[in-house]
Amino acid sequence: MGLYSKYILPRLLDFARRNKDVTELRQLVLPETKGIVLEVGIGSALNFPYYSSKVLHLSRIDSSPELLQMAQRKTGGTSFPVTLLNQTAEKFPLEDHSVDTVVMTWVLCSIADSLTALREAKRVLRGDGRLIFLEHGLSPEPKIQSWQNCLTPVWKRIGGGCCLNKKIDGLISHGGFAIRELHNCYMPGPKPMTYVYRGFAEPE
Repeated sequence: MGLYSKYILPRLLDFARRNKDVTELRQLVLPETKGIVLEVGIGSALNFPYYSSKVLHLSRIDSSPELLQMAQRKTGGTSFPVTLLNQTAEKFPLEDHSVDTVVMTWVLCSIADSLTALREAKRVLRGDGRLIFLEHGLSPEPKIQSWQNCLTPVWKRIGGGCCLNKKIDGLISHGGFAIRELHNCYMPGPKPMTYVYRGFAEPE
């Protein structure tokens, strides 16, 4: 792992995801968490303050030891136990149908095999469980899509594998979920980087 990936990128990601507009979107979806929760790609644990009081246990997965160290400092004093796991998103160390809520925020863009991660999410969810997602991805506007397609190869290199042109709702459906609620919008900023998919899905 290079110095950029080890020392600089984790802090850039933490800084970029702290802005007011991202925080407001977190506040719209994370209070819906409940029961046994799995968060995939926790980053520096910026979701943590917005979890519901109905959470019984939280498992958090991330492949970056540096981000997990940042997250560890934010997990004290909680009303529920927290487990941090240094793990890739393509295989979850959890039993089938053992989780009530899976949370994915700003992570599907960076997972190389997003479909496998989504199928793993479906595997660990109970039949009445829920996937909560908040992601950026492919715009519906052809001109913006062209920019996203052109920028993605470079963006992946500087953004830890982040792709600008994934069609998030299509991925979630192909991963075995029925989307029950979906909201799309642009956040303030350059349109190729700011088209958002927000909602809830259930295992089919």
